[in-house]
Amino acid sequence: MDRSAALDRVTTILDTVEEGPNPVPIREVWVYGDVALGLDPIDRLDVYVTKDLHLRGEADAAAEFRRSHGVDGVGQSVSAEWAREYPDRIRANDSGYAAPEKCLAAHLLPEGEPVHLEVCNAPFDDNVTRRLRAALERGQYDQVLDPRGVQLWADGRRAEETLAKLRGGELPFPTLSGAFEMLEVDDDVIAEIVDSVERRRADQQSASVRGDVV
Repeated sequence: MDRSAALDRVTTILDTVEEGPNPVPIREVWVYGDVALGLDPIDRLDVYVTKDLHLRGEADAAAEFRRSHGVDGVGQSVSAEWAREYPDRIRANDSGYAAPEKCLAAHLLPEGEPVHLEVCNAPFDDNVTRRLRAALERGQYDQVLDPRGVQLWADGRRAEETLAKLRGGELPFPTLSGAFEMLEVDDDVIAEIVDSVERRRADQQSASVRGDVV
């Protein structure tokens, strides 16, 4: 993916989040990995969204979309207002319940582009630390996040200056191994973690999404 196209996609994602409605309340938008480093082209665009729970239950909406789409949970796990405006973007999990992360992917990302979306209720920095700690405890590194991230939107405001620096490739970051060193990971496991992160990135060639709750 050309860097300019990736950054145009980021801008479109920010526009979509700002304009609303969204499937769930969105608190933060980050990008991380290749695009944060200024690479051109990039293997894929990694986007991280911090969401809040949709707390407003709407029983009538749940029944409405159960009848029309065969999906439970609209008005509960995702916004009924959003679902009425974008019924073609409703996505469900294997249990037939509206899945916030899949709905967000359908809402924010086009099909076929090499974009990976991470959706979590925790901020990026917090989740990086949590997942790294869990991976170190278990010796399983396949879900570790690349910690080199850039926050572009938070609490309703776009970070225009940061976005301009991202476009200009002006944001300094260490190597991936250096980033884990800064997180005080032992030298003897850094190589394994880096290899796992890079292999997972290489395996994801098209649009993909992962939901996480901590």
